[in-house]
Amino acid sequence: MAMRLITKECEPTLTDQQVIQFCRDGYMELPSAVSKDITDRALDYVAENPDYAVQPVPLLNESWFTDGLIFAPVVAGAVRSLLGAGFGLPWMLANHIGKCPDSKPLGWHVDGGNMHTWALNYLQVFCLMQDTTEEMGPTEVLPGSHFILGQSALVTHYGAIRGAKKCVGPVGTVFLTCYPIWHRRSKATATGTTRHLFKYNYVRNSPPTRDWIIEPDFNPGRDTKAFSHLQTGATMLRRNKLDNYDAAHMYLWLCGRQEEMRYVGGMAWPMLDDMLDGQAEEVYGAPPSLSTTPDAWRPEAPLI
Repeated sequence: MAMRLITKECEPTLTDQQVIQFCRDGYMELPSAVSKDITDRALDYVAENPDYAVQPVPLLNESWFTDGLIFAPVVAGAVRSLLGAGFGLPWMLANHIGKCPDSKPLGWHVDGGNMHTWALNYLQVFCLMQDTTEEMGPTEVLPGSHFILGQSALVTHYGAIRGAKKCVGPVGTVFLTCYPIWHRRSKATATGTTRHLFKYNYVRNSPPTRDWIIEPDFNPGRDTKAFSHLQTGATMLRRNKLDNYDAAHMYLWLCGRQEEMRYVGGMAWPMLDDMLDGQAEEVYGAPPSLSTTPDAWRPEAPLI
């Protein structure tokens, strides 16, 4: 029997700045998005059904689970903003079980089937099934690494990396991530406990378009600081500020305007606008769809 993609309709809840933040960092944290009643019930199922402890896929057929975790309003609205109308729901579900203590962290890796692209057709999602601390050896992700072309065999030897983000927080916290982001299980020093992390994916089922919440007081053609990794406190991972350009490219792809992306270089969009100091309404070379002068001449430059 052929699998039928189940889809979801809801309203987008993210703003332009939040969408740009996801493009820049490759992940988004949604604290306490799922209620403890749902996570406790799911863990009870895992304990009572050891054959499905690692892949509790039957939970996807339970309305209390899909309504409370997969369709949790905060999560669904964010997913709708990033993957568009009628996004596809998970058909696989994994439970990453971390026994504590464990002195050896897992190597950095990207999951199989990843593609390094500005297109966003998948979201890889982690849900904390209990209050999770650094001592429990949580998953950690490397912000910005979703743009770095590096397969697992080339990155697994790295140890601690400055700027890495540990996925910790209260029970029910959800992390939306870009599928090719570098991640690993960290070292666990806690004792007498077992960590559970549910992992699943949503998929795109409609063309990208800028139909999330548009902020009237924010202009992505002018307010280019939002694209910079300098806003997160993490160091840039590559030379020549390519992180800024890739974040802007993904944002334009999500707007359905990828053809407008040009690597003009120099101080052109999307470089930082500090030097403008109110002297201009927009950054040189801003994409027409984000510009106050959409018909103005723009420099020729290659797509990257």
